Amino acid sequence: MEKAFTFYLLTLFLLMATSALTQTNITTDQLALLSSKSQIISYPSHLLNKNWTSAVSVCHWIRVTCGSSHQRVNSLNLSNMALIGRIPREFGNLSFLVSLDMGSNNFHGNLPQEMVHLRRQKFLDLSFNSFSGKVLSWFGFLHQLQVLNLGENSFPGSIPSSFSNISKFEILNLKFNSIEGQIPKVIGSLVNLRELNLRGNIPEGIDNLHNMKVLSIQANQLTGSIPFIYSHMHTSLSNYSQLQVLTLSENDFDGPIHNEIGRLSNLQQLYLGYNHITGNFSTSLIRFYASNCKIRGRIPDEVGYLSSLIDLDLTGNNLIGSIPTSIGNFSNLQRCSFSNNTLTGFIRDHICKVEHLGTIYLGQNQLSGSLPNCLGNITSLREILLGSNKLSSNIPSSLWNLEDLMVLDLSSNNMVGSLPPGIGNL
Repeated sequence: MEKAFTFYLLTLFLLMATSALTQTNITTDQLALLSSKSQIISYPSHLLNKNWTSAVSVCHWIRVTCGSSHQRVNSLNLSNMALIGRIPREFGNLSFLVSLDMGSNNFHGNLPQEMVHLRRQKFLDLSFNSFSGKVLSWFGFLHQLQVLNLGENSFPGSIPSSFSNISKFEILNLKFNSIEGQIPKVIGSLVNLRELNLRGNIPEGIDNLHNMKVLSIQANQLTGSIPFIYSHMHTSLSNYSQLQVLTLSENDFDGPIHNEIGRLSNLQQLYLGYNHITGNFSTSLIRFYASNCKIRGRIPDEVGYLSSLIDLDLTGNNLIGSIPTSIGNFSNLQRCSFSNNTLTGFIRDHICKVEHLGTIYLGQNQLSGSLPNCLGNITSLREILLGSNKLSSNIPSSLWNLEDLMVLDLSSNNMVGSLPPGIGNL
């Protein structure tokens, strides 16, 4: 009997202790968030001001989620709230936090060192803010981190080598900051990376990242030809067999796009704008952007092999010749832009086979002849920009059947005749 009573008292004591500890932990989270709220000097929606109070349980606060088992704050989403302020040191007390999204606000200042205590963190998005101060080495202690998005801030300095400790990294975005110097070689050891957005010279070993699906090295000063994105190390694009999105815009690449890019069978989006490149295309692309690249010559008829393409942009190059008849093979094309080139010849009926076309940009060329009457059959057309060409004849009356048309530019051509009454249908 005495033993049973003793066991009962011990059990009761443990239950009371656990309850008290849980209460303390909830209070700790509450105080940390209230401290964060006090550092926010502007929140236009006033949602936090009305809801984040001691009178309401922290687990019922807006944008806050607690775990079902431990009743601790495990998710905080303050994204897109136009908040202005800083992150206080007390924020590091949210030790059960798994997901933190503060993107698209105007937070500023340094990240507090105390955030190193957020050891359970898997998702961290601080993008599109005004954070400054170095990207600190303590990030390397967040071993569970899978997604880190620090893009569009003002972080200076170099990327710490401690990033190599985060073996579970899947997405890393550091672009559009003030980061300088070499990207450390250890980035190449993060074999689980599937999305990488960087500015800076490309490190050795990056071709080990065979799981990469999104690779953006936009707005650097990279040179050489496209297959070798780091000419000294001969990092070959063919190693990225899973790649779906490749952004190489705003660099100094030159020469042709070698056929090696065509071996990227999963590539869907290719951004090459503002380089000095020329040449061939991958046949599996969905979006192809190569504006202002100084591409010379004719549009190859092989472009029609891009049967999955939904967006084709070759604006502002040095293209000559006529629009290839193979454009009629683009059964999924929604946007086509060949503006600001030196294309000649007629706009033929083949373009009318692109039944999902919503936008045609062919302005500032030397296209001549009359517009095909079948354009009026492409009921999805929203924008037609054909200004500054040598088009002649009448405006086809079929255009007035396009009831969803929003923009029509036929200026600076040689067209004649009168506007038919049907224009009122637009």
